[in-house]
Amino acid sequence: MKTNLKTLWSVMIVLVLLLGALPSARAEEEDKVTGEAAVSVLSAYIWRGQELSRFSPVVQPSATVAYKGFTVNLWGNLDTRPYSAGSDKHASNLTETDATLSYSRKFGIVSVGAGYIYYGLAAAAPGGTDLLDSQEIFATVSLDTILTPTLTVYKEIDHYHQWYALLSASHTFALHEKIGLKLAGSVSYLKSEDETTYPKFDSDSLATTDKFNNFHDATVSVSLPIAVTKKLTITPVMTYVFPLSNDAKYEMRARGLQGAAIPSDKDSAFLYGGITASFTF
Repeated sequence: MKTNLKTLWSVMIVLVLLLGALPSARAEEEDKVTGEAAVSVLSAYIWRGQELSRFSPVVQPSATVAYKGFTVNLWGNLDTRPYSAGSDKHASNLTETDATLSYSRKFGIVSVGAGYIYYGLAAAAPGGTDLLDSQEIFATVSLDTILTPTLTVYKEIDHYHQWYALLSASHTFALHEKIGLKLAGSVSYLKSEDETTYPKFDSDSLATTDKFNNFHDATVSVSLPIAVTKKLTITPVMTYVFPLSNDAKYEMRARGLQGAAIPSDKDSAFLYGGITASFTF
């Protein structure tokens, strides 16, 4: 898997360099190739309410290229010190690489889109078998109004069969011509189609034979985007993640990394922060 992840990154870097070098003068402004290279350094990696790192900063690089509504993105997670409650250690600091292909189009104030995500997951322990990779398709709709409400529905199509619906909103207040204050939040609903890979958990955070079907996690974040130049932005951010239902609380505890002897003693809410640097072209 590590070889495949490195290959994905190599292909994306070449693509960014090639497309970024295309002369834009021959195209109309709306046909211009655009892109972004970014890197985030965060105190934790929390994904859809799941604690995927503990007691170690994570570095998350990202590369994006867009053209005529099509977007290609490659994203990775580098855990500086992967955590294990036992004696095992992770086989690689590069725990995940995701590749996303999407298309979006705007109709007045309404934007609609669809896409595909491939999640490349590394082995959890030295010499162990790689975790099963995941694949998702998704559809999204958003309104270009106050708070920019956006609904995205994801469908896992590979191993972890589930639906995940995410409703998000955000607003940026101008504090200065180069500094903003962005407030963002989201709520989600998760519907499992396979009790073996995504079960419902009981009040002791033990898996049952039922499928998860309830409101899941919510996030609230505060960030401070600072435009250093026209193309370079530095953004400190703080995020709080918490469950929206008892089912979600039991599940988030069960999947947490905390080395508690009793699963129900694990954390179900997380506060983390960090900084992102992004460069656009």
